[in-house]
Amino acid sequence: MTSNALEGVVVLDFGQLIAAPVCGMWLADLGATVIKIEPPSGELARTLGPPSVNGESVVLLASNRNKLGLSLDLKHRDARRVVARAAQRADVLVHNFRPGVAERLGMGFADLRAVQPRLVYCAISAYGQTGPWRDQPGVDGIVQAASGIMNTIGSERGPGKVPLPVADMTGALFATISILAALRTRDRTGHGASLDIDLFAGMMMLQHLNLTDYLTNGALPQPTGSAASYAAPNEAFPTADGWIMVAAYQGAKWPVLCEVLGCPDLAGDPRFATNGDRVTNRAELHRELDRRFAAATAREWAARLAARDVMATPVADFAAVVESGAYQPQRSEVTTDHPASGPVRMPRFAFGSTADPGPQRAAPMLGQDSRAALELVGFAPREIEALIADGVVSEGAAA
Repeated sequence: MTSNALEGVVVLDFGQLIAAPVCGMWLADLGATVIKIEPPSGELARTLGPPSVNGESVVLLASNRNKLGLSLDLKHRDARRVVARAAQRADVLVHNFRPGVAERLGMGFADLRAVQPRLVYCAISAYGQTGPWRDQPGVDGIVQAASGIMNTIGSERGPGKVPLPVADMTGALFATISILAALRTRDRTGHGASLDIDLFAGMMMLQHLNLTDYLTNGALPQPTGSAASYAAPNEAFPTADGWIMVAAYQGAKWPVLCEVLGCPDLAGDPRFATNGDRVTNRAELHRELDRRFAAATAREWAARLAARDVMATPVADFAAVVESGAYQPQRSEVTTDHPASGPVRMPRFAFGSTADPGPQRAAPMLGQDSRAALELVGFAPREIEALIADGVVSEGAAA
């Protein structure tokens, strides 16, 4: 089963906000024991909101399930010793400190490799640990702008932003894949690895097709709204009650679409004869099709097109998504029971086995598992008491 694929793997998660915490969460979903390590004031996501649930940040709740919570003051003189001891028992460490911060804290790759040569060390940053932009700060929106994607999804008013943290989520995905590959290599060679994951590079990979076109042909992608730059019609059209997404760009589908819309002659129009013609004359294509789609509702058109094997679907909001046949709660979501927020529904880990993922642990309260986490990485009870008394470690409320 996918849910226990990483059983026995211990992860130290120093992440804040989104990219690194989501990577840690996915590793936990795969069965790893993940210790979320936060400063005494808590990680930044605890301060975000709305949205929130009973005062708890949705960003935090949605990025940290299935983790143990340890509160550690990395600025304390004894914190280096705690991190080094924990790293001796760990398999993976992930953080998203700005370049140079981990080294100043005594927990850079070179520092920890000396005590644990098998450690897979993953540093996530905006622009990477080397290069001229290494010291440039960047969050999701800044990286979206710098990576070019905002320039391709805008409108007449100006550039647009993907309305979700796509750079962070992409970075988390590539970090998770890289960690899994590094663990596989370590199991063969006995050696750990230093992984340099940057959000900007992830966005380059996400834009693989458009960027390849530019590098090859010098063609700057233009804002196309819902359309694919390389195919038409492959975009959304307004109907009597909403929008419908239609993919009828393959040769045999275009004439069928014209028949369903009641304009069979349009299929032979030289402006639209081939996919390339339709891409070139997209504005004229829109004028022809928009007025025809306006004659019925999105659901009516979807049914008519489905009957002729043309791909189409109404453009759904989340209310429609969760009521759709594609969304099956037992396959699509999990529920965690948070001590402050209560039950919280969220998307489940979507890959691999669809069997019951088992109990889902809510995102930890600050310092909730400090004692248990330290015991897990080899600290004796008397040592833990001393660390708490000295203020190196904070102990929060148990769940």
